[in-house]
Amino acid sequence: MDKGSQFSQYWDFEQGLTYLNHGSFGACPREILQRQHALQEDLERQPMDFLVRKLEHAHLEVRNDLAAFVGCSERDVVFVNNATEAVNTVLRSLPFQPEDEILVTSHTYQACRNAAEIIANKAGAKVVVAEIPFPCSSDEAVIEAIEQVVTPKTRFALIDHVTSPTALVLPVEQIVYELEKKGIWTMIDGAHAVGMLPLELDKLGASFYTSNCHKWLCAPKSSAFLHVKPAFQSVIRPLSLSHAASLPASDSSRFQKEFGWPGTHDPTPYLMIPDCIDFISSRTCESSEAWMRRNQSAIIDARKTLLSAFDMREPCPDSMLGSMFAIPLPTGNSIDLQRDLLLEHKIEVVVSAWPQEDSRLLRVSMQAYNSHKDIEKLLLALQSMQLAR
Repeated sequence: MDKGSQFSQYWDFEQGLTYLNHGSFGACPREILQRQHALQEDLERQPMDFLVRKLEHAHLEVRNDLAAFVGCSERDVVFVNNATEAVNTVLRSLPFQPEDEILVTSHTYQACRNAAEIIANKAGAKVVVAEIPFPCSSDEAVIEAIEQVVTPKTRFALIDHVTSPTALVLPVEQIVYELEKKGIWTMIDGAHAVGMLPLELDKLGASFYTSNCHKWLCAPKSSAFLHVKPAFQSVIRPLSLSHAASLPASDSSRFQKEFGWPGTHDPTPYLMIPDCIDFISSRTCESSEAWMRRNQSAIIDARKTLLSAFDMREPCPDSMLGSMFAIPLPTGNSIDLQRDLLLEHKIEVVVSAWPQEDSRLLRVSMQAYNSHKDIEKLLLALQSMQLAR
């Protein structure tokens, strides 16, 4: 790993690897993993005490810290393994009827679009796609694309906060406001958002919100949350139903208890969330917002460097960027290019076939461990492949 960043010392990457793909799975700092391993040892020393007597209180403490970080009540947030699980959970719980329409966008994460298609087919409903342009000139272009496909039959909208293939930060505040006032249930798939963007979930007002803490918050893998408005908490049930499913529907705590105990599992990934929040704030000696601003500033500078080398106009304004960007490359085999960058140059970066098979989209992520030297190395590699001047 390039040592240009003062923060790179906290991660243990493979020697010589330039990792520009934090967005796919995140990467957990060494000290967080060490604390998790110590907690796992506590679990194994006395499993009954840890899982039966202490876990419920530990849940509450972690929820309190997470809720303060994302701007909501602890009563409205539960833990899941990942955002894809959360999307499936909500879709499978809601009472869709024949001819209902489920709205997604052309940038929706494919795994979640698959779930929407399967649930819609089972219910006799229909998935409708809002075609968001890319390059995308403005927030208004996104809102217009969504408004064009909304009909009286639109029941539910699944909107990415940060799109996975194109790395666009969508204007979810205005989207949620416009759709919810029409009586449309909104779910924001914020898989990349927590740790990348400041969140105020109560202020946002979406019916459902999910995010992965193991991405930009740098928690261990399998730590994510689902936020559900109180009005829906009697309807939303976890994919794995266990002992708490015996509670009466009128029990106000059933929502927390069902999600709190899905069966035997390792709870230590999400129990590390408070440590990760503290890690981000303490390492900047300022705040989590300063950490996010640093990453966004680095990504804006990095994109300028590559756009200049490609003699290309920006695919979206800087205001639509978080800690990732995507730029189109000349057509070709995306799998081969991603492989060659790794094998020949030890650069891990996403090259996807989007929006069609012969397209190539380069997506670059920058976390605190990255520096501009990583971008310079990527540019040299692309120049050696005659993809940049």
